[in-house]
Amino acid sequence: MAKWIIGGIVAVLVLACGISEVVFSEPEIPRAVLEAKYASPPSKFVVLADGTRVHYRDRGPRNAPVLLLLHGFSGTLFVWEPWSRALSDRLRVVSLDLPGHGLTGAVPSDDYSQSAMAECVEAFADKLGITRFAIAGNSMGGGVAARFAELHPDRVTHLILIDAAGARTDTRPRLHLAYMAAYTPVVDKIFLHGVLGRLPDLARMKGTPRALLAHFRLPDDTYVWDHVGAVKAPTLILWGKDDNTIPLPAAHAWQGAIPGSRLIVYPGAGHVSMADEPVKSAADVRAFLAMPAA
Repeated sequence: MAKWIIGGIVAVLVLACGISEVVFSEPEIPRAVLEAKYASPPSKFVVLADGTRVHYRDRGPRNAPVLLLLHGFSGTLFVWEPWSRALSDRLRVVSLDLPGHGLTGAVPSDDYSQSAMAECVEAFADKLGITRFAIAGNSMGGGVAARFAELHPDRVTHLILIDAAGARTDTRPRLHLAYMAAYTPVVDKIFLHGVLGRLPDLARMKGTPRALLAHFRLPDDTYVWDHVGAVKAPTLILWGKDDNTIPLPAAHAWQGAIPGSRLIVYPGAGHVSMADEPVKSAADVRAFLAMPAA
């Protein structure tokens, strides 16, 4: 495995020798332009005490149980639209763009760590007056959701982990090629250009490319796995069988670490399994949230 990683780095460095920083020719897009394009109803914004301006969507009866949704790295709240439409008949479904992402974008603190994102979720919920809620997260957002559930067991009624980051298994190296590339001069710009090339224009909002790179440069954070025993809420784990980003053994690791948790695997689904199986996953979540709360 080490030889493969070294070989991959060498290949990227060779590529870098032939590609100058001209690959960064994609211009950033002003926030106002993207808000005009994407912030149509039911999109709203709220400013937190630290100056973070959070983009969110809030659907369903205001007196109904709340489901808070957290997207993954380089994602946006728009990935939750199928769930929001399907579940908001009986639930208050709230989705938000996490710091450094979507129309929230870069934040005043320039802190894109998992701990900062969990603090943002807390401040956001407080601002909306939401005291207790179910929380669901995909990938990076799954790690944030798990951390929030560990830190605030009194506020989380149910936890839903979807192809979630944070479990420790032996299936992949902890220091992977993309992480190394994000730390290598010139190569980091090629890496980020590659990310931007695969993402919609929201990833090019002014300040967002720098925020994404800052997130990727963060050191490994083991807090969630070190404190997984603190999860007290009923937990549902959803996973794509064909997830090549966080392979299926991580799902079984989560299930083994959280007593009483339930695992559902979707054949043919990948890393964003709720988007690959929107109807089935929404129905599974509806049934799960009908269970008694923590």
